[in-house]
Amino acid sequence: MPDSAQLPARIAPSILSADFARLGEEVRNVVAAGADWIHFDVMDNHYVPNLTIGPLVCEAIRPHVDVPIDVHLMVEPVDALIPSFAKAGANVITFHPEASRHIDRSLALIRENGCKAGLVLNPGASLDWLTHVMDRLDIVLLMSVNPGFGGQSFIAQTLVKLRQARALITRHVANGGQPIALEVDGGVKADNIRLIREAGADTFVAGSAIFGKPDYAAVIREMRSQIALADQGAA
Repeated sequence: MPDSAQLPARIAPSILSADFARLGEEVRNVVAAGADWIHFDVMDNHYVPNLTIGPLVCEAIRPHVDVPIDVHLMVEPVDALIPSFAKAGANVITFHPEASRHIDRSLALIRENGCKAGLVLNPGASLDWLTHVMDRLDIVLLMSVNPGFGGQSFIAQTLVKLRQARALITRHVANGGQPIALEVDGGVKADNIRLIREAGADTFVAGSAIFGKPDYAAVIREMRSQIALADQGAA
């Protein structure tokens, strides 16, 4: 059984599913409902087939919340946007390794700009990407859908990959390495979050599962109760 039960669980609503006409209000409401982070999806219509939001929107929502803003860069190239998002108020910046010419340099650039750094692995991407940069990572994000659009169904094979990633992180920490968060994004809902927690995740991105419902607090409470059941089973 993975040791994620020893770790605090973070719920990170994705504003990709929020009402953009009321974005400041939406992020305030979801934080008041119990969100730990705000997940910020950046798509460039090049690396992924969709176009979303940039640093100006991050800068605009920063005064509305005091929780970390978790910026997921689905862009190519990566490095030019890192300082812009750090300046705009990001706290965590993650990117896809195949979108960077020099992964180690991009990770270092994120940290040099005062943010936590991480890699994002698509459903078909190997965990081998992590092997030589574990000491640079604050977070690993596993995509449980193919990136580009919200509202997709969770890919069940991600549970196997989560267990493998958790084992890698556990070994890294046991050998004196820094803690690394394990985040999952795509199709996360109250009815599958228990299985996802049991597989080793500690940070859960949810978009339509939260913003698509009338009562954000009720959804987040139900997610936390399912996470608690997973932790009780692991104890």
